[in-house]
Amino acid sequence: MCPEAVPLLRVERLIKRFGGFRALDGVSLHLSGGEVLGLVGPNGSGKTTCINVVSGLYAPDGGGVLFQNHSIGGRGAHMLARLGINRTFQSPRPFLSLSVRENVEVAATYGRGDGSAVDVDALLASLELDRHAARRAEDLNSAQQKTLDLARALATAPKLLLVDELAAGLNPAELGRMAERLRALARDGMALLVVEHLMRFIDRVTDRVIVMNAGREIFEGTLAAATRDAEVVRVFLGTAHAG
Repeated sequence: MCPEAVPLLRVERLIKRFGGFRALDGVSLHLSGGEVLGLVGPNGSGKTTCINVVSGLYAPDGGGVLFQNHSIGGRGAHMLARLGINRTFQSPRPFLSLSVRENVEVAATYGRGDGSAVDVDALLASLELDRHAARRAEDLNSAQQKTLDLARALATAPKLLLVDELAAGLNPAELGRMAERLRALARDGMALLVVEHLMRFIDRVTDRVIVMNAGREIFEGTLAAATRDAEVVRVFLGTAHAG
C-alpha cells in the first residue's frame, strides 16, 4: 500500500434516505491509491448503499463524496466511469446477447475517459476469460459472469474500483486467484473499496476495514483488530469470534 497525502476518495457524513428510513446515517471514510478498504457488517447495514452512492447509482441526500478533491455526489455512473470510478455488482449485468469480447470492447469504447486504447486480449487473458472470448455472456456460469463484470470495469481504466460481493459463489481455488488479482491491482496503484461477507477473503485482500451497522461506521482498522472489538463482536461477528 502506498497511501497518498490527499486521499483519492473522501466520503464525509454521507446520508441516504429511502422514505423515512436512513440507509446511510452519516458515514465517513477515506481511501488512497494503492489501498484496499473493506466494508463489512450485517445485512442491511448500508454497505451496498454506500457503494451505490459513490458509483453514481444513487444521489446522496446529505454529506459529501469527493474524488480527487472534487465533489461528485449526484453525478451519473456514466460520467463517473469516465472520471475513473467503476464497479462490479452483486448480480452481474453483462449484455447477455453479446460475446465476452464484445462486452469488454463496449466498456472500453464508451467508458474510458482518457481516450487511450485497451489491450482486450491481454485483459481477457489476465482474468482467464480468453478461452471464453467468443461465447455469449448468457452462456457463462455465475463465476464467469462475475469475472466478466470485473473485466468490463477494468476496461475503463478506473483509478477507483468498487467491488460488491465479487467472491460470492466462487470455489476455494477461484477465491484464491481472485484475491491475488485484486491485490495486484492495488500494487499497481488502484484504490479498491470492497464489500464482502466472506471474512477469509476480506482478510486476504484488505489493508483495513470499516465495520458498519445501521447506516453508520462503528469500527475502522484491521480485520484482526475488529475481531477483538466488543461492539463489532456483539453486532456482527458473534461470540465465536470473541478474543
